[in-house]
Amino acid sequence: MVDYLVIGLGLAGIAMCETLEKNQNSFKVIADESQTSSVVAGGLYNPVILKRFTLAWNAKEQLSIALPLYKNLEVKLQLQLDYKIPVLRKFASIEEQNLWFEALDKPQLHHFLSPKIIQNKNPNIDAPFGYGEVLDTGRIDTKTLLLAYKAYLERKEALCNETFEFSELKVENHSVSYKGIIAKRIVFATGFGLQGNPYFNYLPLHGTKGELLTIKAPELKENKVVKSSVFIIPMGNDLYRIGATYNRDDKTNNVSAEAKEELLKKLDTFLKCSYEVVDHKAGIRPTVADRKPLVGEHPKFKNVFVLNGFGSRGVMTGPYAALQLYNFIEQKTPIASEIDCKRFLKRYITSLQQ
Repeated sequence: MVDYLVIGLGLAGIAMCETLEKNQNSFKVIADESQTSSVVAGGLYNPVILKRFTLAWNAKEQLSIALPLYKNLEVKLQLQLDYKIPVLRKFASIEEQNLWFEALDKPQLHHFLSPKIIQNKNPNIDAPFGYGEVLDTGRIDTKTLLLAYKAYLERKEALCNETFEFSELKVENHSVSYKGIIAKRIVFATGFGLQGNPYFNYLPLHGTKGELLTIKAPELKENKVVKSSVFIIPMGNDLYRIGATYNRDDKTNNVSAEAKEELLKKLDTFLKCSYEVVDHKAGIRPTVADRKPLVGEHPKFKNVFVLNGFGSRGVMTGPYAALQLYNFIEQKTPIASEIDCKRFLKRYITSLQQ
């Protein structure tokens, strides 16, 4: 018997595994590659919502948990994963500059916003009103992390690389079993795949498709993230990730010509050099109606848990949510009410009546 069976190996699953390993709990992981949102993510951690100049929910505490976890992963996997990189918000007008300075006066934002307007010195970017700089930002190389962590678990013989079959799961009072694996508890961290989960499909996980481009732009020579109508994220070797789109209707991982056209149209409004599109990816973000994660136990089965719903902020939110869930299970510490899946208990009761 192992302590935990973890289903899914995106950012949420990795965060849960790391939390378990740190606390010397045994576990097995079952995962396939059906959900790609972590692989195609931009990987930014940024505490500020740049559209409105507001602080992301619980951002300071999330960063205090996430950054040490990624540092430990770098040591364990002997890879660089965390690239400290400034994020510049391009101002569209004097009015936006003024809004930036108004945000600076808010105590919770003061630590994360630079008080200086940075003048644009890159001739290949049109930014006549300059930039505001967000502090304590960076990029996690999510693709490298996922591949390396998968290999790490394979070496430990802790990973079953297969599609989870609910018909094979048996939930007892004090254990769960699956194809010969017996565990005290099971945690579902399957991203958008949660919609097909008979234990948690009552939760309002809607999913939002996001598409990203990678361009090669040798003349650009930009080493900071630039946020305008789209993000430009430097990836090295004259490569830049451009994103992202938000589509609530299409639930496939297929790339679309419409999304590519949308991204390039926005990019061309402020990028002044030539470039070549070299890659185009899509994935479904696990988004929730109230924009908060889904963390907690099943209303009936007290050894069945969910860790999901991070949207586009899995890099920051995943480690925080995994620790919340772990402390709830092992220490009986209440989960933060904003993310506790108990907030949707009425939906579960309604689903039983239908």
